[in-house]
Amino acid sequence: MSLTKHPKTLLLIVAEAVLETALLREARELGAQGWTVGEVHGAGLEGVREGSWEADRTIEIKLICEARVADAIAERVLEHYAPHYSVAMVFSQVQVLRPERY
Repeated sequence: MSLTKHPKTLLLIVAEAVLETALLREARELGAQGWTVGEVHGAGLEGVREGSWEADRTIEIKLICEARVADAIAERVLEHYAPHYSVAMVFSQVQVLRPERY
């Protein structure tokens, strides 16, 4: 059996948990069909975020989509949220099966 793989872009957003609803709404409006969200903790330029209290929680949003959709989402996040909140974004090129899901 030969697998047919299709190129997509993975946009990984790490942000303050308070942004979850807004970021997912924006992602959907800009064309994302789905996502995965998880709570994470770590350290960066802003210091350690352990998630031990509500205002210290951090989430990771994984979006697999067309490159143009990932770019539009990242631009929106940079414009509206990054100036006021702790946000990091990473792009990766991935290959998927069943491309209609993305």
